[in-house]
Amino acid sequence: MQPISFIPLFMDRVWGGRRLESLYGKPLPPEVPIGESWEIVDREEAQSVVESGLFEGKTLNQLWTDHHQEIFGSPEPTCSRFPLLFKLLDAEEKLSVQVHPPAAIAPELNGEPKTEMWYIASCRPDSDLYVGLNKGVTKEDFAQALADGSVEEKVQRLPVKPGDSIFIPSGRIHAIGAGNVIVEVQQNSDTTYRVFDWNRVGLDGKPRALHIEESMKSIDFADIEPSLAAPGGEVIAECEYFRVEKWDLKNERAAAEKGRFALFTCLSGRVACGGREFKAGEFFLVPAAMEEALLSPLEEGTSVLRSTIPL
Repeated sequence: MQPISFIPLFMDRVWGGRRLESLYGKPLPPEVPIGESWEIVDREEAQSVVESGLFEGKTLNQLWTDHHQEIFGSPEPTCSRFPLLFKLLDAEEKLSVQVHPPAAIAPELNGEPKTEMWYIASCRPDSDLYVGLNKGVTKEDFAQALADGSVEEKVQRLPVKPGDSIFIPSGRIHAIGAGNVIVEVQQNSDTTYRVFDWNRVGLDGKPRALHIEESMKSIDFADIEPSLAAPGGEVIAECEYFRVEKWDLKNERAAAEKGRFALFTCLSGRVACGGREFKAGEFFLVPAAMEEALLSPLEEGTSVLRSTIPL
């Protein structure tokens, strides 16, 4: 058995660009702004398909339901779909100010909770993120800002550089600033409430829909000035849904504990595993039943993200 890779699904977005092609060689459709590459996804409306090898042509959901033990390591799936979603994002322009509903609120709003993390793979020197509220901002202040168009003044702006990362729990207000290319690891959800969209129009030339009522119910107004992940150690995000580590590979290293699976994103350089090679921008799954599941750097400066699901 070898590592498993999937065919990316490209999503056009009003804020997208073409850097997934120029940076990583992704075969983007021509002449449209591509904002998202869904690299690993198991949703009713979007399915990752294995690109080659033993399971070529099978969907991620088929692997999850029909080959669960050999690939994911436990005898029975604990839920009907693979619980995480992996993306590459290209924010040529800044995204809307938005929020995902917390688990306690999501059913009332007919949505899905979505906790995620971002890793800055590349960015321009002036790139930033908008995350959390500025000190002193209350729910009433924010409602007034929606009315008078001053939302940008209420949300914390964080300058970023390549290698930075941040955790975005459900309920945290956020927006990705222009110039960022981001690896996103998230719960398997596609519920996003836009609260402010910089007064721009969508690809159809009309203002994009806002979700003011849902957003105001979802925003954690006690979430004041959260920070980027602190440097030091390999773990850059950890919660009940996922654990993400950054590995700077100097030597050969075991991909996962015996009987466990792991998902990898090659950030830089090239890495070999199980007779296959992967370059920057490529994602792959190391199955639980794979023998000799070792990662080997093929050049200096090779680094990967390793994502696992906590037991």
